[in-house]
Amino acid sequence: MNVNRDPISPEDYVEPRCLLCGDPFGAEERMRPIPQQRIIEKMDEYMSRRDYPGAERHLLYWLEEAKVGGDRRGEFFIYGELVGHYRKTGEREKAFDAAENELRLLRELGYDGTVSAGTACVNVATAYSAFGENERALELFRRARENYESNASVDPALLGGLYNNMGLVCVALSRFGEADDSYRRALSEMEKVKFGEPEQAITYLNMANAVEAELGLEEGESRIFDLLDRAKELLDKTEHPRDGYYAFVCEKCAPTFGYYGYFADARDLSDRAEAIYEDIKRKGGR
Repeated sequence: MNVNRDPISPEDYVEPRCLLCGDPFGAEERMRPIPQQRIIEKMDEYMSRRDYPGAERHLLYWLEEAKVGGDRRGEFFIYGELVGHYRKTGEREKAFDAAENELRLLRELGYDGTVSAGTACVNVATAYSAFGENERALELFRRARENYESNASVDPALLGGLYNNMGLVCVALSRFGEADDSYRRALSEMEKVKFGEPEQAITYLNMANAVEAELGLEEGESRIFDLLDRAKELLDKTEHPRDGYYAFVCEKCAPTFGYYGYFADARDLSDRAEAIYEDIKRKGGR
């Protein structure tokens, strides 16, 4: 009987090198960098299959490899990935532990004031907000905003993501004026990004939720439905590749449409996401 199996990686069968086992005495210490791009590509495969245990195992393996190899930038990178992973899996304590390590390395590596520092702050702030620590999150979002806005060459996608997530925290703290400003800034930045329509759609849905939070469903109904229509139009017309990320966005957006009574649209987006995931599985996760 033929059984299809995904190709295994070293982290599936090789133990990380022992931290106590270094080079011979007197040998020059060498930093051994971990392959960040390859790690990202493998993570994309795990996430496209929604294999969260495999993704965690993959990241923890390379974290130990970075430590043994003296690759502190690699550690910083892996801790950032772990923050995002544990946020998605809802593991609060693990997420916060990884977040504190990411911020620690940010300071130790002298990254303050850089785009990398802004990205790390956004990553950690997003995790804090996901677990209800909104004041802490807003403080870090503001720090990230200073870093990004002081760097003229920053990618608009990074700014768009920052403003969108900052808006969510402002709504949670009932700072609706700040939230609206952040969402409008997010839309402006994502309009500059190729295939940025899915992110714009998410922002429009966040704006709809903000309207309900401030005005209530009855008073804000007309505005809410207009925002939902804009979001669905963007998800339908985008030329974004029908890949795991697009499926993730559709899956993420579907419940909001359902909540507001757009049941057919919610079902369409859920079916669209599931079809993409199934296609990815048939192709072996590629």
